[in-house]
Amino acid sequence: MAEGTASSQRNVRGGWGKRLVAGLLAMALSACSTVVPRGPQGPVERPQPTRPTQPSQPVVTPGIPQDVARQRVALLVPLSGANAGVGQSIANATQMAVLDSRSDRLRITSYDTAQGAAVAARRALADGNKLILGPLLAEDVRAVAPIAREAGVPLITFSNDASVGGSGTYLLGYSPTQSITRVVDFARSKGMTDFAGLVPNELYGERASTAFLRAVEQAGGKVLSLQTYDRAPGGLGAAVARLNKNGPYQAILIAGSSAAAAASVPLLRKGGSAKAEILGTELWNADNGVTGVAALDGAWFASVSNGLYRQYAVKYRARFGKPPYRLSSLGYDAVLLTVRIMRDWPVGEPFPESRLRDPGGFAGIDGAFRFNRDGVAERALEVQEVHAGGATVVSPAPSGFGR
Repeated sequence: MAEGTASSQRNVRGGWGKRLVAGLLAMALSACSTVVPRGPQGPVERPQPTRPTQPSQPVVTPGIPQDVARQRVALLVPLSGANAGVGQSIANATQMAVLDSRSDRLRITSYDTAQGAAVAARRALADGNKLILGPLLAEDVRAVAPIAREAGVPLITFSNDASVGGSGTYLLGYSPTQSITRVVDFARSKGMTDFAGLVPNELYGERASTAFLRAVEQAGGKVLSLQTYDRAPGGLGAAVARLNKNGPYQAILIAGSSAAAAASVPLLRKGGSAKAEILGTELWNADNGVTGVAALDGAWFASVSNGLYRQYAVKYRARFGKPPYRLSSLGYDAVLLTVRIMRDWPVGEPFPESRLRDPGGFAGIDGAFRFNRDGVAERALEVQEVHAGGATVVSPAPSGFGR
């Protein structure tokens, strides 16, 4: 400002110029000066020094951050240890189902039950999950069920052990009881009345025996002989020898693997039941070798339909680079079921458990199913006949359930 004034003075001539410059300076100074009020003045209040405020930090809580836009669902499966393969396959299937259903309101978090099923359940509940899919094994269901029940969170498990169902626990697993009942009813519809059974000496065999006896009785047939076998060398042959003493039979249930059935059929044929129909269980549906055994040609077994599963398996392999475990479809169908019920499930609210008991049932890769009062999934099963090149459907599964 001083440099500007000196330059003006050198270039202005005469008194009027000086007066102009003086006026400009006065205006500039008056613009920069402070006007002091007249009269008595009180003490001047000076502002107290303050510390700079710190920006607010987000509150960090343990577990998964809160999600106000999506429902939180836990998946409890083995992701390490001996059963890690099937557990990871189920987890992959749930991811596929979320993507295929295009659901943006569902968040699934996996918890490893191999590290302790009860620990995994408590973590899942602490993270705010309102529904639990799994566990896979019956012993894990027994550990998790009371913890979830106390929290008011239902379980949709992949077990087929009916003894763990009920009181908020629902079983999606394939029930041997239903498979045996279906194939016995089909054999009875073909005029067969005289039955025999060969079952393993283990828990599965005990349940198969009970289901078999009840199914034949309800169908109006007779069980002429029921024998158990163990895994020891010669155990199967000894059981078949005992069975042959009461022959011949029109139909024989072999409740076990296809390998056990293939080993026993030649012995049965030599014992006087050459024309007896061989009946299998749902275990054969997951056994790729069943169709390559000549001894089982023409045998019948009941299971869930494989039509949609084959399409699913192709997509799974394309996405994950390997084939799925057969049980993985349970994970896929559990997600489809959840997505359907989400229409009546506001975000953050408890899961509407009553919707699981819809008498009309639900549909999935494995066909139609609905939960009975005991929490076990009742399934629409088909009967297949084994041939060298595959299996053909000889009695289709119902498309749904009447109310």
